[in-house]
Amino acid sequence: MGFLQKTVNLGWHAYHAGRNALRSVELPSRRAGGYEGAATGRRLGNWTPGDDGVNALLFKDANLMRSRSRDLVRRNAWASNAMDSLVANMIGTGIKPQSTHTDPAVKEQIQSTWLEWTKESDAHGLCGFYGQQALIARAMIEGGEVIVRLRNRDERDGLIVPLQLQVLEAEHLPAELNQDLPSGNKIRAGIEFDKIGRRRAYHLFREHPGEKPMLFKAGETVPVPVSEVCHIFKPLRPGQLRGEPWFAQALVKLHELDQYDDAELVRKKTAALIAGFITKPDPELSVGGEDDKEPDEDGGVAVTWRPGTMQVLLPGEDIKFSEPADLGGQYAEFMRTQLRAIAMGLGLTYEQFTGDLTGVNYSSIRAGMVEFRRRMEQLQRMVLIHQLCRPVWARWMDQAVLSGALILPDYVNRRREYLAVKWIPQGWQWVDPQKEFNAIIWAIRAGLLSRSEAVSTYGYDIEEIDREIAADNQRADDLGLVFDSDARKVSRNGAASSGSGSDDQKDEETAPSDSESTDNP
Repeated sequence: MGFLQKTVNLGWHAYHAGRNALRSVELPSRRAGGYEGAATGRRLGNWTPGDDGVNALLFKDANLMRSRSRDLVRRNAWASNAMDSLVANMIGTGIKPQSTHTDPAVKEQIQSTWLEWTKESDAHGLCGFYGQQALIARAMIEGGEVIVRLRNRDERDGLIVPLQLQVLEAEHLPAELNQDLPSGNKIRAGIEFDKIGRRRAYHLFREHPGEKPMLFKAGETVPVPVSEVCHIFKPLRPGQLRGEPWFAQALVKLHELDQYDDAELVRKKTAALIAGFITKPDPELSVGGEDDKEPDEDGGVAVTWRPGTMQVLLPGEDIKFSEPADLGGQYAEFMRTQLRAIAMGLGLTYEQFTGDLTGVNYSSIRAGMVEFRRRMEQLQRMVLIHQLCRPVWARWMDQAVLSGALILPDYVNRRREYLAVKWIPQGWQWVDPQKEFNAIIWAIRAGLLSRSEAVSTYGYDIEEIDREIAADNQRADDLGLVFDSDARKVSRNGAASSGSGSDDQKDEETAPSDSESTDNP
C-alpha cells in the first residue's frame, strides 16, 4: 500500500511539473486570452514602441529628418530621381482651372485673365503659377510641408491682378515655438490656435533660419493671419499639425544602401588596380621591368608588363596574384531587392525609381502604373487642389474684382456662382495610346463617358479644343484642303466619305476592324 501511494504521488508531481513547463513556453502561433500582436514574450519582448502622439513625434524629430531628407536629395542619385518622378507625375505641366460658369462670355473673361496672371504670380519672379506648383510639390515631398503666402500687391506694381504667391520652406515655421498667449490663444509648433482650436495665425521667421550668417533678422518671427497662408502637407493622422518628410520610411535604407554601393565600387576599383604581389628571396635582386625605374620615397619600385610579355623570373622568385572576393550575381539581385523596398516606401514603382525596365511588358507596367496613378490622383485632389489651388483661386477672384481686372455683375451676392471651377491635372500618357483611345471611343459611343470628361482626363478644355477644331476645319475648307484626320470627309478605314449613303454603309465605314476590337484593354 505504501509503495502504491508513493507511485501515485510521484505521478501527480510529474504531471504538474509538465503542465507548469508548458505554461512557461509561449507558443508562436497564438496568445491565450488576447492578440498575438500584443504578446510580450521572447518573440516580441524587445518590441516596445512608445505611445507618443503624432505631433509629439514630429516636434521632436521633424527637423533632423528634414535635413537628412534634403541631404539625400542633394547627393543621392536614386533620391533625386524619385523626387523628379513624383513631381512630374503629380504636377506635370500644371493643375489648371476651368471655370464652370454657365455664361460663355463670363467664362472666357475669367479664363483669359487667369492665363495672363499665371505669368506674373511668383513674388520672386522666377516661375509662373504652374512652375510654382512644381516647386511647392517638391518642397512638400522633401521637407514634408511647405508654406505659401498670399501677398496682396499695390495697383502701382502694374500686375494684371494685384496678387502674388511667395513659397517658403518649412524651416520658416519654427517647430520649437510653443507658448500660451495672454489672449487665451495657444501657439503650437509655430501655429496659433484660438480657444476652440481654430487656426488663427502662423508665426513665421522673417528669413530662412539657415541663412543666419548672411542676414540680421533671421531669428525674428512675425505672425501672419491664417487667411494669408496656405499650409500644404499630407496629413497622415487625425489632429496632425505639421507634415512628415516623404522620405521618412526610406531614409535609413537609402543612406546605408548608398554607403554599401560606394564601398562595393571602391572594392572593385582596388581589386582592379592591384594585379599581384612579387615575393623576392633577396631584396637586392631585381625583377624584369624595375631596373630602369627610380624607387619611390618608401624604396619600392612598381613593376609593369606590356601585353604579350613573357617574363622569366630568377630562381626563388614567385608571383602571387590578388584574388579578392567577388559577389558575382548576388550583387545585382541584392540591389534590386533593396531598391524595390525603398521604392515602396516612397510610393513609386521599382521601374520609376530606378529606370530599370528589364523584364517589363505592357501588362505588368500598366498594372503597376494604375495603382501608382490612383495614389497621385488622391494627392492631387485631396492635398494640392484642396490646400493650394482652391484658396488661391478664391483670393485671386476677389482681388481681380476689387481691382477691376474682372467685371462681374453683383459679385458679392453671386460669389459662389462665379467661383465655380473645375481643376484639371495633366492627363496620363499610356504605354500604348492606341488601346487607350480605342477604349475611350467605345465608352463614348456606349454612352458611358462624355466627350467633355474624356478631354478633361487628358488635361484639356473641351470648349477650347472645339473652337480650334472648328477653326482648323474652316481654314481647310477655305483653302480646299482634305486631310486624313478630317472625320467629315475620311472614314476611319481611310475611305472617302461623301456625306451620304445608307445607314448600313455608314455603320460599315465607322465600325472597327477585328484587330481594333481585340486591342481594347
